[in-house]
Amino acid sequence: MTKPAETPVRAGDKVSSESHSLTELLEIQKAAFLRDGIPDAATRVDRINRLGQMLLDNADEITAALNEDFGTRPRELSIATDVAGCLIDLTHQRRSAEKWMKETNVSKIQGALGYKQRLRHDPLGVVGIMGPWNFPLQLTIVPAGSAFAAGNRVLLRPSSITAKTTDVIARVAPDYFSIEELAVVTSAHGGGSDFAKLKVDHMFFTGSPEVGASVAQEAAKNLIPVTLELGGKNPVIVDATQDITEAANFIADARMINGGQVCLCPDYVFVPESKVGEFTEKVIARWTKNFPTIEKNDQYTSTINEKNYTRITGLIDDAVELGATKHQVIPAGESLPNAEARKIPPTLLTGVKAGMKIEEDEVFGPVLTVYPYRNLSEAIDKINSAGHPLTLYWVGDDNENLKRVADNTRSGSISGNDFALHLLSHGLPFGGVGRSGMGNYHGKFGFDTFSHARAVTVSTMPIKFAELVSAPFTKSDTRLTNAQMKMWNFIQGRASRKSAKR
Repeated sequence: MTKPAETPVRAGDKVSSESHSLTELLEIQKAAFLRDGIPDAATRVDRINRLGQMLLDNADEITAALNEDFGTRPRELSIATDVAGCLIDLTHQRRSAEKWMKETNVSKIQGALGYKQRLRHDPLGVVGIMGPWNFPLQLTIVPAGSAFAAGNRVLLRPSSITAKTTDVIARVAPDYFSIEELAVVTSAHGGGSDFAKLKVDHMFFTGSPEVGASVAQEAAKNLIPVTLELGGKNPVIVDATQDITEAANFIADARMINGGQVCLCPDYVFVPESKVGEFTEKVIARWTKNFPTIEKNDQYTSTINEKNYTRITGLIDDAVELGATKHQVIPAGESLPNAEARKIPPTLLTGVKAGMKIEEDEVFGPVLTVYPYRNLSEAIDKINSAGHPLTLYWVGDDNENLKRVADNTRSGSISGNDFALHLLSHGLPFGGVGRSGMGNYHGKFGFDTFSHARAVTVSTMPIKFAELVSAPFTKSDTRLTNAQMKMWNFIQGRASRKSAKR
């Protein structure tokens, strides 16, 4: 096995990650981290800069590879999400890393009295990042930028399903990074399960809850902390006072982003019972306008592979067989769904009931389920029975009904009247809760995820705490203990009385 010390790799050497095994890459990065110590702000900023430059320099090749991986995927979408879209958070990390990494003085007053308290923000070491196929760069490059801002080295494993895109990144990465800093892991290094077994200092995974659970299990064997960004059936509630055309247009658009293959796409929607018919007509009208052709339309994103195509069409067929009604947009002269092109027409389902597979499975495709509701509690109860989603969509005013929904449900986020705007905010976290994930990132939340908050205390006080709590205990110690109990009983009693009055 190659020893790290025998592998002189530096930025500019253009050493491919495929020249080393998975274990060797980890050893190389760990040794480099220990050798070089905690990187300064200039080093962190430089790494983030190179990460962004790698995307921009190779944008044409990246988007072409994405189109080939999917079958058809609009260049505009790929640029917006997997290239330029990454630069939003990378820019914020670059501008803020120096400020965030500074040691914090926790209490100046107590420090003046001899009890100094400082908080360090130390890097963890080597971070492993596992990405999904739907946005193979957005969901690996952005967390990598956060990891760099926090001072870490990165092992990056984009999805093997989008193999051509991964190949591009693996080939060009050595032009920008030493494998001591960033190593791109491909299928040549083994499967995702092999990557999950690595003894990195933090494992970051984006994907399905099922695979996320297995990643967490492998990490737990080595007591490795994990961040899991998972999926979920994202619900939408249309408020009773909302304009139905506006609601239908927004939801129709949001459902079809990337062919519905987004963890934040709306999956099912609650519409006031009296407006379901109108809502259905408006959604179909919007899809008909947006997609006058589908089979040979380069702007209509294909389903990623045959496995998912078969799964999604199976969910539709199962629902229809059990009594649901499907409403589809099929342009004249086209035969859809089309297995060869892996294109499924925009589909709206009504009459979906318990027992249908689509009730339980995250669709991750161009299918929207519509439920009627008479009062808000029906929608709330249904959402709570389905597990905590990654986001919950609200279509309506910022009113008491929204507050009621927020107070009585759990979700990773709440998105009102637009698609996942919290992704664009530097001040908001991105992450799930429960089955939709654990931990978060973006902005300072990403920096904190990949940092260790390390407490430092230095005492120059004349009295030592160690002496106070160790034997022998004197009569003075007993009096002090009794005085403490008297004080705390008084404080606790007063708090309880105030609480009882409220």
